[in-house]
Amino acid sequence: MPDRTMTGVYPILSTPFDSQGRIVFEDLRRQVDWMIECGVHGLGIAVASEVYKLNESERDEVLKAVVDQANGRAKVVMNTGAEGTDTAIYYSQRAQELGADALMIRPTSFIPTVEQEHITYFEKIAEAVNIPIFLQDQGTAQVGPGMAAECARRHENLCYIKVETPPTVPRMAQTQKLSEGTGLILFGGAGGAFVLEEFRRGSIGTMPGSTLPDVFVRVWDMWQSGDEEGATTEFSRFATLVRTLAQGQGLANWIYKHIMVRRGVFEPASAFARHPSLKPDDAHLAEIDAELERLDLIAS
Repeated sequence: MPDRTMTGVYPILSTPFDSQGRIVFEDLRRQVDWMIECGVHGLGIAVASEVYKLNESERDEVLKAVVDQANGRAKVVMNTGAEGTDTAIYYSQRAQELGADALMIRPTSFIPTVEQEHITYFEKIAEAVNIPIFLQDQGTAQVGPGMAAECARRHENLCYIKVETPPTVPRMAQTQKLSEGTGLILFGGAGGAFVLEEFRRGSIGTMPGSTLPDVFVRVWDMWQSGDEEGATTEFSRFATLVRTLAQGQGLANWIYKHIMVRRGVFEPASAFARHPSLKPDDAHLAEIDAELERLDLIAS
């Protein structure tokens, strides 16, 4: 049976790159330790990690480093989607070999494909591994509520979903309704912008970005203890920053890493995104710094 116990806060790691686009593994490992010290329950390597900009060797090296540094202290979820089923199976089996606890896979999107082919895509991957899979429902590669339920019925490894297609609040509610009886486990994503609304609609975990693991853990702990008012108040304090983070990939990658430097996790020389990636201007960064200072998030 696949592991169906995963719940809580699973931030997606940022990959630290230097100005030449080289991975800075020292800062990657430091980030893993920092997140675990913040109390996260798992770690993800996925789109916000710029995984789609890594070659096969780099994918392996990043996953090996994260698994090694986590050392069983937190679950590790690896994105293994690809535009071909055989390639996705290869990535998935490789991730399992290297110690990933779960996989996260979005449907193919380069060429329009009918829903049944996507269901078969997920089923074939699930048959090739022995660890659970998060279906990733993104706006540009959607796993609709009905499709998610059918995938969960097809194979026991297809037992999680990360709901990210906007608007995520009704999407979560509909996914919960249509997946009743299938065993499908719901997580939220999209930077955690609607985490509380998603909890109310059946989500038992969230996969935000890398910058606020401590905040999301505090919100999760309050929610779990029944303190919905406290969770709402705590989350509201950071609403402006969460909104700033919820920008398109590319720009967001730079913002994540800028904040990681300000929080003392990354060195400034490790705060680059790989090309292509829109870089925020100085005025934008100054606005972010002012918000970080207001929230007392700048490391001394």
